[in-house]
Amino acid sequence: MTSDAEEVLGRVKWYDAGKGYGFVATDDGGGDVLLHANCLRRSNLTSVADGARIRLTAYRGDRGRQAHVVLEVEQPATIAAVVAAPEPPKPAKPTEVLAELTNASGWCAARIKWFDRAKGFGFANIFGDEADVFVHMELVRAAGLPDLAPGEAIAVRVADGPRGRMASEVCAWDAMPLVIAGGD
Repeated sequence: MTSDAEEVLGRVKWYDAGKGYGFVATDDGGGDVLLHANCLRRSNLTSVADGARIRLTAYRGDRGRQAHVVLEVEQPATIAAVVAAPEPPKPAKPTEVLAELTNASGWCAARIKWFDRAKGFGFANIFGDEADVFVHMELVRAAGLPDLAPGEAIAVRVADGPRGRMASEVCAWDAMPLVIAGGD
């Protein structure tokens, strides 16, 4: 890599937290920029949603451009709507099982135990409670999140389902102060 960084604007084509990288389609027509997990960590981010507008610095190397620091991220409209709404919208239920949920809780702080995007589900634990909470991929998509990584902090609403505790809503942890301030 050279020592000359350039500022780049673009849109996240895709980012896979499991793989630890993704690509940004740039506005300048200079080709895609590799976005690595190390760059996100360096920028105090854990993930970025597909379709997010992004401003970053990039270096040109032997294999093309690579992101160095994320300067700004504007979430896609689906995430912005959840964050800006005074009351978070109720996402469509991902399965008929979720439609049967009863006794949904308020927002709870949780940490992802494991999540497999390919299988379409995973489990989280509410802080202070070791019982597993089932999390379906459709809820993750409805929240505008690209994926969930083990150990990642999220907020969930939990309900009792026919097979145990299940998430009825999911929200990115860093979006929770805005959701809570909006009323709930």
